[in-house]
Amino acid sequence: MTATATSVREPDQSGLPPAPASRAARLARGLVPAVVAALAGVLLYVSFPPRTLWWLAVPAFAAFGGVLRGRTWKAGLGLGYLFGLGLLLPLLVWTGVEVGPGPWLALAFVEAVFVALVGAGVAAVSRLPGWPVWAAAVWIAGEAARARVPFGGFPWGKVAFGQADGVFLPLAALGGTPVLGFAVVLCGFGLYGAVRLAVERRRTGAVRRATAAVALLGVAVPVAGALAARGLVSDAAEDGTATVAVIQGNVPRAGLGFNAQRRAVLDHHARETRRLAAEVEAGEVARPDFVLWPENSSDIDPFTNTDAYDVIDAAAKAIGAPISVGGVVQEGGGLYNQQILWDPEKGPVDTYDKRQIQPFGEYLPLRSLIGAINSEWTSMVRQDFSRGTEAKVFDLNGTGVGLATCYEAAFDGVVRDTVREGAQMISVPSNNATFDRSEMTYQQLAMSRVRAVEHSRTVTVPVTSGVSAVIMPDGEVTQRTGMFVADSLVQEVPLRSSETPATRLGALPEVLLVLVAVGGLGWAVVAGVYGRRAGGAGGAGSA
Repeated sequence: MTATATSVREPDQSGLPPAPASRAARLARGLVPAVVAALAGVLLYVSFPPRTLWWLAVPAFAAFGGVLRGRTWKAGLGLGYLFGLGLLLPLLVWTGVEVGPGPWLALAFVEAVFVALVGAGVAAVSRLPGWPVWAAAVWIAGEAARARVPFGGFPWGKVAFGQADGVFLPLAALGGTPVLGFAVVLCGFGLYGAVRLAVERRRTGAVRRATAAVALLGVAVPVAGALAARGLVSDAAEDGTATVAVIQGNVPRAGLGFNAQRRAVLDHHARETRRLAAEVEAGEVARPDFVLWPENSSDIDPFTNTDAYDVIDAAAKAIGAPISVGGVVQEGGGLYNQQILWDPEKGPVDTYDKRQIQPFGEYLPLRSLIGAINSEWTSMVRQDFSRGTEAKVFDLNGTGVGLATCYEAAFDGVVRDTVREGAQMISVPSNNATFDRSEMTYQQLAMSRVRAVEHSRTVTVPVTSGVSAVIMPDGEVTQRTGMFVADSLVQEVPLRSSETPATRLGALPEVLLVLVAVGGLGWAVVAGVYGRRAGGAGGAGSA
Protein backbone atom coordinates (compact mmCIF):
# COMPACT_ATOMS: atom_id res chain seq x y z
CA MET A 1 0.00 0.00 0.00
CA THR A 2 2.77 2.41 0.86
CA ALA A 3 4.59 1.82 -2.39
CA THR A 4 1.41 2.33 -4.36
CA ALA A 5 0.58 5.56 -2.57
CA THR A 6 4.07 6.87 -3.18
CA SER A 7 3.83 6.11 -6.91
CA VAL A 8 0.66 8.16 -7.18
CA ARG A 9 2.11 11.15 -5.37
CA GLU A 10 5.43 11.08 -7.27
CA PRO A 11 4.72 9.79 -10.80
CA ASP A 12 7.94 11.22 -12.27
CA GLN A 13 10.09 9.12 -9.92
CA SER A 14 8.15 5.96 -10.71
CA GLY A 15 8.61 6.34 -14.46
CA LEU A 16 4.88 6.75 -15.11
CA PRO A 17 3.83 9.39 -17.70
CA PRO A 18 2.78 12.74 -16.25
CA ALA A 19 -0.85 13.23 -15.41
CA PRO A 20 -3.01 14.93 -18.05
CA ALA A 21 -3.36 18.00 -15.88
CA SER A 22 0.41 18.34 -15.69
CA ARG A 23 0.77 18.10 -19.50
CA ALA A 24 -1.94 20.72 -19.97
CA ALA A 25 -0.25 23.05 -17.52
CA ARG A 26 3.06 22.68 -19.30
CA LEU A 27 1.39 23.31 -22.63
CA ALA A 28 -0.25 26.44 -21.27
CA ARG A 29 3.05 27.66 -19.86
CA GLY A 30 4.63 27.28 -23.29
CA LEU A 31 1.66 28.65 -25.22
CA VAL A 32 1.24 31.89 -23.29
CA PRO A 33 4.65 33.41 -24.16
CA ALA A 34 4.23 32.29 -27.77
CA VAL A 35 0.87 34.07 -28.04
CA VAL A 36 2.26 37.16 -26.30
CA ALA A 37 5.25 37.29 -28.68
CA ALA A 38 3.04 37.03 -31.77
CA LEU A 39 0.57 39.63 -30.47
CA ALA A 40 3.44 41.98 -29.55
CA GLY A 41 4.58 41.76 -33.19
CA VAL A 42 1.07 42.62 -34.35
CA LEU A 43 1.05 45.55 -31.92
CA LEU A 44 4.28 46.83 -33.46
CA TYR A 45 2.70 46.54 -36.92
CA VAL A 46 -0.27 48.62 -35.78
CA SER A 47 2.16 51.41 -34.81
CA PHE A 48 3.10 51.87 -38.50
CA PRO A 49 1.33 54.15 -41.02
CA PRO A 50 -1.28 54.77 -42.24
CA ARG A 51 -2.17 54.80 -38.54
CA THR A 52 -0.62 57.45 -36.30
CA LEU A 53 -0.30 55.12 -33.30
CA TRP A 54 3.50 55.39 -33.18
CA TRP A 55 3.52 55.09 -29.38
CA LEU A 56 2.31 51.47 -29.57
CA ALA A 57 5.86 50.50 -30.52
CA VAL A 58 6.91 51.08 -26.91
CA PRO A 59 4.50 48.61 -25.25
CA ALA A 60 5.12 46.20 -28.14
CA PHE A 61 8.81 46.01 -27.19
CA ALA A 62 7.93 45.96 -23.50
CA ALA A 63 5.91 42.79 -24.12
CA PHE A 64 8.64 41.36 -26.34
CA GLY A 65 11.26 42.01 -23.67
CA GLY A 66 8.99 40.46 -21.04
CA VAL A 67 8.61 37.14 -22.83
CA LEU A 68 12.32 36.91 -23.68
CA ARG A 69 13.95 37.94 -20.41
CA GLY A 70 15.67 35.07 -18.66
CA ARG A 71 14.94 32.48 -21.35
CA THR A 72 17.39 30.32 -23.24
CA TRP A 73 18.59 31.43 -26.64
CA LYS A 74 16.69 28.54 -28.20
CA ALA A 75 13.43 29.74 -26.69
CA GLY A 76 14.33 33.27 -27.80
CA LEU A 77 14.80 32.01 -31.35
CA GLY A 78 11.26 30.64 -31.50
CA LEU A 79 9.64 33.57 -29.73
CA GLY A 80 11.55 36.01 -31.92
CA TYR A 81 10.27 34.25 -35.03
CA LEU A 82 6.69 34.55 -33.83
CA PHE A 83 7.23 38.24 -33.06
CA GLY A 84 8.67 38.70 -36.54
CA LEU A 85 5.72 37.00 -38.19
CA GLY A 86 3.29 39.06 -36.14
CA LEU A 87 4.97 42.20 -37.49
CA LEU A 88 5.89 41.26 -41.05
CA LEU A 89 2.94 39.21 -42.26
CA PRO A 90 0.49 42.14 -42.05
CA LEU A 91 3.11 44.80 -42.78
CA LEU A 92 4.17 43.24 -46.09
CA VAL A 93 0.81 42.01 -47.36
CA TRP A 94 1.01 44.64 -50.14
CA THR A 95 3.77 42.63 -51.82
CA GLY A 96 1.15 40.06 -52.86
CA VAL A 97 -1.45 42.49 -54.21
CA GLU A 98 -0.81 41.58 -57.86
CA VAL A 99 1.28 38.41 -57.72
CA GLY A 100 -0.64 36.39 -55.16
CA PRO A 101 0.19 35.19 -51.64
CA GLY A 102 3.24 33.08 -52.52
CA PRO A 103 5.87 35.84 -52.78
CA TRP A 104 4.31 37.73 -49.84
CA LEU A 105 4.44 34.70 -47.54
CA ALA A 106 7.94 33.74 -48.69
CA LEU A 107 9.24 37.25 -48.04
CA ALA A 108 7.64 37.49 -44.58
CA PHE A 109 8.85 34.03 -43.52
CA VAL A 110 12.41 34.72 -44.68
CA GLU A 111 12.61 38.21 -43.16
CA ALA A 112 11.23 36.87 -39.86
CA VAL A 113 14.36 34.70 -39.58
CA PHE A 114 16.35 37.88 -38.86
CA VAL A 115 13.93 38.74 -36.05
CA ALA A 116 14.26 35.18 -34.73
CA LEU A 117 18.02 35.64 -34.46
CA VAL A 118 17.44 38.93 -32.69
CA GLY A 119 15.13 37.13 -30.26
CA ALA A 120 17.88 34.61 -29.48
CA GLY A 121 20.33 37.47 -28.93
CA VAL A 122 17.97 39.43 -26.67
CA ALA A 123 17.34 36.32 -24.58
CA ALA A 124 21.09 35.77 -24.29
CA VAL A 125 21.85 39.30 -23.05
CA SER A 126 18.74 39.57 -20.87
CA ARG A 127 20.61 38.36 -17.77
CA LEU A 128 23.31 41.01 -18.04
CA PRO A 129 23.41 44.16 -15.93
CA GLY A 130 21.84 46.99 -17.90
CA TRP A 131 20.24 44.45 -20.23
CA PRO A 132 17.84 46.90 -22.01
CA VAL A 133 20.81 48.69 -23.57
CA TRP A 134 22.39 45.49 -24.84
CA ALA A 135 19.04 44.15 -26.03
CA ALA A 136 18.11 47.33 -27.91
CA ALA A 137 21.52 47.29 -29.61
CA VAL A 138 20.93 43.68 -30.64
CA TRP A 139 17.68 44.74 -32.31
CA ILE A 140 19.48 47.45 -34.31
CA ALA A 141 22.16 44.95 -35.31
CA GLY A 142 19.39 42.74 -36.67
CA GLU A 143 17.95 45.65 -38.65
CA ALA A 144 21.42 46.45 -40.00
CA ALA A 145 21.81 42.87 -41.24
CA ARG A 146 18.31 42.79 -42.73
CA ALA A 147 19.03 46.01 -44.64
CA ARG A 148 22.01 44.40 -46.40
CA VAL A 149 21.31 40.70 -47.02
CA PRO A 150 20.17 38.83 -48.96
CA PHE A 151 20.10 40.39 -52.43
CA GLY A 152 21.08 43.85 -51.20
CA GLY A 153 18.78 43.78 -48.20
CA PHE A 154 15.21 44.76 -47.40
CA PRO A 155 14.96 47.50 -44.72
CA TRP A 156 11.16 47.74 -44.87
CA GLY A 157 9.73 47.63 -41.36
CA LYS A 158 12.63 49.30 -39.57
CA VAL A 159 11.28 50.65 -36.29
CA ALA A 160 12.31 54.20 -37.22
CA PHE A 161 9.95 54.21 -40.22
CA GLY A 162 6.95 53.95 -37.92
CA GLN A 163 7.91 57.07 -35.95
CA ALA A 164 7.20 59.91 -38.42
CA ASP A 165 4.47 61.28 -36.12
CA GLY A 166 6.22 60.50 -32.84
CA VAL A 167 8.12 62.39 -30.16
CA PHE A 168 11.28 60.42 -30.94
CA LEU A 169 11.50 61.69 -34.55
CA PRO A 170 14.10 64.46 -33.88
CA LEU A 171 16.61 61.74 -33.00
CA ALA A 172 16.78 60.98 -36.73
CA ALA A 173 18.73 64.23 -37.14
CA LEU A 174 21.14 63.14 -34.41
CA GLY A 175 22.07 59.67 -35.63
CA GLY A 176 19.74 58.62 -38.42
CA THR A 177 17.36 55.68 -38.36
CA PRO A 178 19.63 53.49 -36.17
CA VAL A 179 19.61 55.98 -33.27
CA LEU A 180 15.90 56.69 -33.69
CA GLY A 181 15.07 52.99 -33.70
CA PHE A 182 17.42 52.27 -30.79
CA ALA A 183 15.68 54.90 -28.66
CA VAL A 184 12.23 53.43 -29.30
CA VAL A 185 13.33 49.86 -28.56
CA LEU A 186 15.28 50.91 -25.46
CA CYS A 187 12.24 52.78 -24.16
CA GLY A 188 10.12 49.67 -24.65
CA PHE A 189 12.52 47.40 -22.81
CA GLY A 190 12.88 50.05 -20.12
CA LEU A 191 9.09 50.17 -19.78
CA TYR A 192 9.02 46.43 -19.15
CA GLY A 193 11.68 46.91 -16.47
CA ALA A 194 9.63 49.68 -14.86
CA VAL A 195 6.46 47.56 -14.80
CA ARG A 196 8.37 44.62 -13.37
CA LEU A 197 9.83 46.96 -10.77
CA ALA A 198 6.39 48.19 -9.73
CA VAL A 199 5.09 44.63 -9.42
CA GLU A 200 8.09 43.57 -7.34
CA ARG A 201 7.74 46.57 -5.03
CA ARG A 202 4.08 45.84 -4.48
CA ARG A 203 4.80 42.19 -3.73
CA THR A 204 7.88 42.58 -1.53
CA GLY A 205 7.81 46.22 -0.49
CA ALA A 206 11.41 46.74 -1.66
CA VAL A 207 13.44 46.91 -4.88
CA ARG A 208 17.10 46.85 -5.74
CA ARG A 209 18.48 50.27 -6.62
CA ALA A 210 20.43 49.02 -9.62
CA THR A 211 17.30 47.45 -11.08
CA ALA A 212 15.33 50.63 -10.53
CA ALA A 213 18.04 52.77 -12.13
CA VAL A 214 18.21 50.57 -15.24
CA ALA A 215 14.44 50.57 -15.71
CA LEU A 216 13.93 54.29 -15.18
CA LEU A 217 16.90 55.35 -17.28
CA GLY A 218 15.76 53.03 -20.07
CA VAL A 219 12.60 55.10 -20.34
CA ALA A 220 13.91 58.54 -19.39
CA VAL A 221 17.06 58.73 -21.54
CA PRO A 222 15.36 58.15 -24.94
CA VAL A 223 12.61 60.67 -24.14
CA ALA A 224 15.09 63.26 -22.83
CA GLY A 225 17.34 62.70 -25.84
CA ALA A 226 14.44 63.24 -28.23
CA LEU A 227 13.47 66.48 -26.51
CA ALA A 228 17.07 67.71 -26.62
CA ALA A 229 17.39 66.81 -30.31
CA ARG A 230 14.47 69.06 -31.24
CA GLY A 231 16.99 71.88 -31.57
CA LEU A 232 18.45 70.08 -34.60
CA VAL A 233 15.14 70.26 -36.48
CA SER A 234 14.44 73.37 -38.53
CA ASP A 235 12.59 74.33 -41.69
CA ALA A 236 14.24 77.74 -42.05
CA ALA A 237 15.63 78.55 -45.50
CA GLU A 238 19.42 78.78 -45.65
CA ASP A 239 19.89 79.16 -49.41
CA GLY A 240 16.71 80.98 -50.27
CA THR A 241 13.67 79.20 -51.60
CA ALA A 242 12.48 77.53 -54.79
CA THR A 243 9.01 77.06 -56.20
CA VAL A 244 8.55 73.41 -57.09
CA ALA A 245 5.77 71.67 -58.99
CA VAL A 246 5.01 67.99 -58.35
CA ILE A 247 3.02 66.26 -61.08
CA GLN A 248 0.79 63.24 -60.49
CA GLY A 249 -0.62 62.24 -63.85
CA ASN A 250 -2.38 59.09 -62.66
CA VAL A 251 -2.53 55.79 -64.57
CA PRO A 252 -5.27 54.37 -66.80
CA ARG A 253 -5.99 51.62 -64.29
CA ALA A 254 -4.34 50.08 -61.24
CA GLY A 255 -2.18 47.01 -61.29
CA LEU A 256 0.75 45.60 -63.21
CA GLY A 257 -1.26 45.73 -66.41
CA PHE A 258 -0.88 49.48 -66.60
CA ASN A 259 2.60 48.99 -68.08
CA ALA A 260 0.93 47.76 -71.26
CA GLN A 261 -0.60 51.22 -71.45
CA ARG A 262 2.65 53.07 -70.89
CA ARG A 263 1.93 55.62 -73.61
CA ALA A 264 -1.25 56.59 -71.79
CA VAL A 265 0.74 57.07 -68.56
CA LEU A 266 3.14 59.40 -70.37
CA ASP A 267 0.27 61.30 -71.96
CA HIS A 268 -1.43 61.71 -68.58
CA HIS A 269 1.65 63.35 -67.05
CA ALA A 270 2.17 65.60 -70.06
CA ARG A 271 -1.49 66.57 -69.97
CA GLU A 272 -1.37 67.43 -66.26
CA THR A 273 1.77 69.52 -66.88
CA ARG A 274 0.05 71.42 -69.70
CA ARG A 275 -2.98 71.98 -67.48
CA LEU A 276 -0.69 73.43 -64.81
CA ALA A 277 0.97 75.62 -67.45
CA ALA A 278 -2.45 77.06 -68.38
CA GLU A 279 -3.12 77.88 -64.72
CA VAL A 280 0.27 79.57 -64.47
CA GLU A 281 -0.45 81.67 -67.57
CA ALA A 282 -3.82 82.64 -66.11
CA GLY A 283 -2.12 83.83 -62.91
CA GLU A 284 -3.91 81.23 -60.79
CA VAL A 285 -0.74 79.44 -59.70
CA ALA A 286 2.82 80.61 -59.13
CA ARG A 287 5.26 79.78 -61.92
CA PRO A 288 7.45 76.86 -60.80
CA ASP A 289 11.23 77.00 -61.04
CA PHE A 290 11.20 73.32 -61.98
CA VAL A 291 8.83 70.38 -62.30
CA LEU A 292 9.14 66.85 -60.89
CA TRP A 293 7.54 63.84 -62.58
CA PRO A 294 7.39 60.43 -60.89
CA GLU A 295 9.20 57.18 -61.54
CA ASN A 296 7.93 55.39 -64.69
CA SER A 297 6.14 58.49 -65.97
CA SER A 298 7.66 57.58 -69.34
CA ASP A 299 8.08 53.83 -69.68
CA ILE A 300 8.69 54.52 -73.37
CA ASP A 301 12.37 55.27 -73.92
CA PRO A 302 12.43 58.88 -75.21
CA PHE A 303 15.98 58.42 -76.54
CA THR A 304 14.85 55.79 -79.04
CA ASN A 305 11.19 56.76 -79.50
CA THR A 306 10.64 60.14 -81.15
CA ASP A 307 6.96 60.25 -80.18
CA ALA A 308 7.84 60.05 -76.48
CA TYR A 309 10.62 62.60 -76.95
CA ASP A 310 8.20 65.05 -78.57
CA VAL A 311 5.54 64.62 -75.86
CA ILE A 312 8.01 65.35 -73.05
CA ASP A 313 9.66 68.20 -74.93
CA ALA A 314 6.31 69.86 -75.62
CA ALA A 315 5.35 69.60 -71.94
CA ALA A 316 8.66 71.20 -70.86
CA LYS A 317 8.21 74.04 -73.33
CA ALA A 318 4.60 74.57 -72.22
CA ILE A 319 5.53 74.97 -68.55
CA GLY A 320 8.73 76.85 -69.40
CA ALA A 321 10.78 75.04 -66.75
CA PRO A 322 13.07 72.00 -66.55
CA ILE A 323 11.41 68.68 -65.73
CA SER A 324 12.82 65.63 -63.99
CA VAL A 325 11.24 62.75 -65.92
CA GLY A 326 11.11 59.13 -64.76
CA GLY A 327 12.00 56.94 -67.73
CA VAL A 328 12.85 53.36 -68.62
CA VAL A 329 15.90 53.54 -70.87
CA GLN A 330 17.98 51.05 -72.83
CA GLU A 331 21.62 52.12 -72.71
CA GLY A 332 24.84 50.29 -73.45
CA GLY A 333 23.13 46.92 -73.50
CA GLY A 334 21.48 47.52 -70.10
CA LEU A 335 18.00 48.49 -69.00
CA TYR A 336 17.89 51.39 -66.52
CA ASN A 337 15.28 52.93 -64.28
CA GLN A 338 16.33 56.48 -64.98
CA GLN A 339 15.53 60.05 -64.04
CA ILE A 340 16.11 62.40 -66.98
CA LEU A 341 16.71 66.13 -66.57
CA TRP A 342 14.77 67.71 -69.43
CA ASP A 343 15.49 71.34 -70.28
CA PRO A 344 12.76 73.23 -72.17
CA GLU A 345 15.35 74.59 -74.62
CA LYS A 346 18.07 71.94 -74.75
CA GLY A 347 16.07 68.76 -74.21
CA PRO A 348 17.62 65.96 -72.09
CA VAL A 349 20.83 67.21 -70.46
CA ASP A 350 21.51 64.87 -67.50
CA THR A 351 20.46 61.48 -66.14
CA TYR A 352 20.42 59.50 -62.90
CA ASP A 353 20.29 55.70 -62.88
CA LYS A 354 18.57 54.06 -59.92
CA ARG A 355 21.23 52.35 -57.81
CA GLN A 356 19.23 50.28 -55.33
CA ILE A 357 17.03 48.19 -57.57
CA GLN A 358 14.34 45.96 -56.14
CA PRO A 359 14.87 42.20 -56.13
CA PHE A 360 11.91 40.25 -57.52
CA GLY A 361 10.55 43.55 -58.86
CA GLU A 362 13.24 45.10 -61.04
CA TYR A 363 15.46 42.06 -61.28
CA LEU A 364 15.00 38.41 -60.48
CA PRO A 365 17.64 36.67 -58.37
CA LEU A 366 17.90 32.90 -58.80
CA ARG A 367 15.92 33.18 -62.02
CA SER A 368 16.36 29.57 -63.15
CA LEU A 369 15.40 28.16 -59.73
CA ILE A 370 12.34 30.38 -59.41
CA GLY A 371 11.31 29.59 -62.97
CA ALA A 372 11.39 25.89 -62.16
CA ILE A 373 9.04 26.51 -59.22
CA ASN A 374 6.61 28.83 -61.00
CA SER A 375 7.14 30.09 -64.55
CA GLU A 376 4.53 32.82 -64.04
CA TRP A 377 6.82 34.58 -61.55
CA THR A 378 9.64 34.80 -64.07
CA SER A 379 7.28 36.32 -66.62
CA MET A 380 6.56 39.16 -64.19
CA VAL A 381 10.21 40.29 -64.51
CA ARG A 382 11.07 39.55 -68.13
CA GLN A 383 14.25 41.62 -68.24
CA ASP A 384 16.48 42.55 -65.33
CA PHE A 385 17.29 46.21 -64.72
CA SER A 386 20.92 47.26 -64.40
CA ARG A 387 22.20 49.17 -61.37
CA GLY A 388 23.37 52.75 -61.42
CA THR A 389 26.70 53.44 -59.78
CA GLU A 390 26.73 57.10 -58.72
CA ALA A 391 24.66 59.50 -56.64
CA LYS A 392 23.34 62.42 -58.63
CA VAL A 393 22.18 65.93 -57.85
CA PHE A 394 20.27 67.65 -60.67
CA ASP A 395 20.86 71.36 -61.18
CA LEU A 396 17.28 72.54 -61.72
CA ASN A 397 17.36 76.28 -62.39
CA GLY A 398 20.11 76.75 -59.82
CA THR A 399 18.62 74.40 -57.19
CA GLY A 400 20.47 71.21 -56.29
CA VAL A 401 17.88 68.43 -56.17
CA GLY A 402 19.10 65.06 -54.91
CA LEU A 403 17.37 61.94 -56.23
CA ALA A 404 16.38 58.76 -54.42
CA THR A 405 14.00 56.76 -56.59
CA CYS A 406 11.15 54.98 -54.80
CA TYR A 407 12.63 51.87 -53.10
CA GLU A 408 15.90 53.75 -52.52
CA ALA A 409 14.27 55.88 -49.82
CA ALA A 410 14.42 52.85 -47.51
CA PHE A 411 18.23 52.73 -47.63
CA ASP A 412 20.19 55.06 -45.35
CA GLY A 413 23.30 55.36 -47.48
CA VAL A 414 21.53 56.09 -50.76
CA VAL A 415 19.69 59.13 -49.41
CA ARG A 416 22.70 60.31 -47.41
CA ASP A 417 24.92 60.22 -50.50
CA THR A 418 22.68 62.69 -52.34
CA VAL A 419 22.93 65.20 -49.48
CA ARG A 420 26.69 64.83 -49.29
CA GLU A 421 26.80 65.48 -53.05
CA GLY A 422 25.27 68.90 -52.40
CA ALA A 423 21.51 68.39 -52.55
CA GLN A 424 19.60 71.39 -51.19
CA MET A 425 16.41 69.34 -51.28
CA ILE A 426 15.51 65.72 -52.08
CA SER A 427 13.05 64.21 -54.52
CA VAL A 428 11.72 60.65 -54.14
CA PRO A 429 9.99 59.89 -57.47
CA SER A 430 7.88 56.75 -57.09
CA ASN A 431 5.46 54.45 -58.85
CA ASN A 432 3.02 52.75 -56.49
CA ALA A 433 0.29 51.92 -59.02
CA THR A 434 1.28 48.24 -58.90
CA PHE A 435 0.20 48.04 -55.26
CA ASP A 436 -3.28 49.51 -55.67
CA ARG A 437 -4.57 51.25 -52.50
CA SER A 438 -2.49 49.24 -50.05
CA GLU A 439 -0.68 50.57 -46.99
CA MET A 440 2.59 50.50 -48.90
CA THR A 441 2.07 54.07 -50.16
CA TYR A 442 1.69 55.46 -46.65
CA GLN A 443 4.58 53.43 -45.27
CA GLN A 444 6.81 54.83 -48.01
CA LEU A 445 5.59 58.38 -47.39
CA ALA A 446 6.54 57.99 -43.73
CA MET A 447 10.06 56.97 -44.78
CA SER A 448 10.38 60.22 -46.73
CA ARG A 449 9.24 62.18 -43.68
CA VAL A 450 11.94 60.53 -41.58
CA ARG A 451 14.52 61.32 -44.28
CA ALA A 452 13.45 64.98 -44.29
CA VAL A 453 14.25 65.28 -40.57
CA GLU A 454 17.34 63.07 -40.77
CA HIS A 455 19.02 65.40 -43.27
CA SER A 456 17.05 68.62 -42.65
CA ARG A 457 15.90 68.87 -46.25
CA THR A 458 12.62 69.50 -48.03
CA VAL A 459 11.51 66.22 -49.58
CA THR A 460 9.10 65.98 -52.49
CA VAL A 461 7.38 62.71 -53.38
CA PRO A 462 5.99 62.68 -56.95
CA VAL A 463 4.01 59.46 -57.47
CA THR A 464 2.25 58.19 -60.60
CA SER A 465 -1.01 57.38 -58.82
CA GLY A 466 -0.56 58.85 -55.33
CA VAL A 467 0.05 59.74 -52.66
CA SER A 468 2.28 62.60 -53.89
CA ALA A 469 3.43 65.06 -51.25
CA VAL A 470 5.59 68.01 -50.24
CA ILE A 471 7.41 67.51 -46.93
CA MET A 472 9.18 70.24 -44.97
CA PRO A 473 12.60 69.68 -43.36
CA ASP A 474 10.86 69.20 -40.01
CA GLY A 475 8.86 66.27 -41.37
CA GLU A 476 5.55 68.09 -41.76
CA VAL A 477 3.50 67.23 -44.85
CA THR A 478 2.25 70.57 -46.17
CA GLN A 479 0.54 69.29 -49.31
CA ARG A 480 -0.56 65.88 -50.51
CA THR A 481 -2.73 64.41 -53.26
CA GLY A 482 -5.34 61.69 -53.18
CA MET A 483 -4.86 58.27 -54.72
CA PHE A 484 -5.64 57.46 -58.36
CA VAL A 485 -6.40 61.04 -59.33
CA ALA A 486 -4.58 63.44 -61.65
CA ASP A 487 -3.27 66.41 -59.68
CA SER A 488 -0.36 68.77 -59.19
CA LEU A 489 1.21 70.44 -56.16
CA VAL A 490 2.96 73.80 -56.38
CA GLN A 491 4.78 75.24 -53.37
CA GLU A 492 7.64 77.50 -52.41
CA VAL A 493 10.01 75.41 -50.30
CA PRO A 494 13.09 76.22 -48.22
CA LEU A 495 16.50 75.21 -49.50
CA ARG A 496 19.13 74.12 -47.01
CA SER A 497 22.83 73.29 -47.19
CA SER A 498 23.91 72.67 -43.58
CA GLU A 499 24.46 69.07 -42.53
CA THR A 500 22.85 67.44 -39.51
CA PRO A 501 24.96 65.27 -37.19
CA ALA A 502 23.28 62.26 -38.83
CA THR A 503 24.50 63.35 -42.26
CA ARG A 504 28.03 64.02 -41.04
CA LEU A 505 28.33 60.86 -38.95
CA GLY A 506 27.00 58.61 -41.69
CA ALA A 507 27.02 54.93 -40.77
CA LEU A 508 29.09 55.47 -37.59
CA PRO A 509 26.15 55.39 -35.11
CA GLU A 510 24.95 52.12 -36.61
CA VAL A 511 28.45 50.64 -36.48
CA LEU A 512 28.81 51.62 -32.82
CA LEU A 513 25.45 50.09 -31.92
CA VAL A 514 26.39 46.88 -33.71
CA LEU A 515 29.63 46.79 -31.71
CA VAL A 516 27.62 47.28 -28.50
CA ALA A 517 25.45 44.33 -29.53
CA VAL A 518 28.48 42.18 -30.26
CA GLY A 519 30.02 43.16 -26.93
CA GLY A 520 26.85 42.25 -25.06
CA LEU A 521 26.54 38.91 -26.82
CA GLY A 522 30.18 38.14 -26.13
CA TRP A 523 29.75 38.99 -22.46
CA ALA A 524 26.64 36.80 -22.27
CA VAL A 525 28.49 33.83 -23.78
CA VAL A 526 31.46 34.20 -21.43
CA ALA A 527 29.18 34.63 -18.43
CA GLY A 528 27.21 31.53 -19.42
CA VAL A 529 30.34 29.41 -19.78
CA TYR A 530 31.71 30.67 -16.46
CA GLY A 531 28.39 30.04 -14.77
CA ARG A 532 28.23 26.45 -15.97
CA ARG A 533 31.79 25.78 -14.87
CA ALA A 534 31.12 27.25 -11.47
CA GLY A 535 27.95 25.25 -11.14
CA GLY A 536 25.89 28.44 -10.93
CA ALA A 537 23.07 29.78 -13.04
CA GLY A 538 23.34 33.04 -15.02
CA GLY A 539 26.58 34.32 -13.52
CA ALA A 540 26.06 37.89 -14.65
CA GLY A 541 23.62 39.57 -12.33
CA SER A 542 20.06 40.49 -13.19
CA ALA A 543 19.71 44.26 -13.04
